[in-house]
Amino acid sequence: PGHCQVFNKPEAMGKVIDAATMLGRTTGLVIVDCSATYDTVGVLKDAVDHGCCVVLANKKPLTCAYEDFKKLTSHFRQIRFESTVGAGLPVIASVTRIIASGDPVSRIVGSLSGTLGYVMSELEDGNFFSEVVKTAKALGYTEPDPRDDLSGMDVARKALILARLLGQQISMENINVESLYPSELGPEVMSTTDFLESGLAKLDETIEEKVKAASLRGNVLRYVCVIGNTGCQVGLQEVPKDSALGRLRGSDNVVEIYSRCYESSPLVIQGAGAGNDTTAAGVLADIIDLQDLFQARP
Repeated sequence: PGHCQVFNKPEAMGKVIDAATMLGRTTGLVIVDCSATYDTVGVLKDAVDHGCCVVLANKKPLTCAYEDFKKLTSHFRQIRFESTVGAGLPVIASVTRIIASGDPVSRIVGSLSGTLGYVMSELEDGNFFSEVVKTAKALGYTEPDPRDDLSGMDVARKALILARLLGQQISMENINVESLYPSELGPEVMSTTDFLESGLAKLDETIEEKVKAASLRGNVLRYVCVIGNTGCQVGLQEVPKDSALGRLRGSDNVVEIYSRCYESSPLVIQGAGAGNDTTAAGVLADIIDLQDLFQARP
């Protein structure tokens, strides 16, 4: 366990590719990517070219160059990536189903970070931002360096996947992402320990002012992505307390999908959006979904 052996001899690679091709076109073969790297893109593209199926929990292959996204998803019958957005929640399936029905999706609004969802809901109770983030880290909700969550880049990757699913030919550079910490508190300037012990507290006053200002207007703060026809934004937003986003508590995710049929009352998907169990369940569901393709093959 924990070890990976790489075979890079040309003759060995040839045999592996031949076996994968035979299985991909007969019994069926699924390549599952649960890593967190861009390095798997080449292998995944080769896999679909050889008739294999692909299941992704790794967001990065779908958020690099648009040409790679197009290449992978052009084999849509062979690829599933439900767990890249909302862990086990049926977000991707719902969006693709609506699009397939001929109902154009006009907007998607979502709270897609269990970590930031927890932080935002705890701020409503009057807790300091620094203390909430430290608690979230102690509970295992954050990355080892909480700035990986507070930067908003994980949410931005999920938003990019959804935007591309809607047909937008955009890249990460086209998304306006609001970080919850300034560059002077970034990892290039201070260590994780210094950030937790002294940097975080410098953000308390600013965040508290935003929370109070929202409350005076009958709103609450949420860290959301908004994907519309005119672009994609990721950051803090005031939402009504009685809305699906406003009622969100804990580390749940929630997504609102607006379309012609769901314009005045959006389709709302809510539930656990983080955790090993939910992500694993989403990956397994994708694998099972693909077995119909295998059974249909001679």
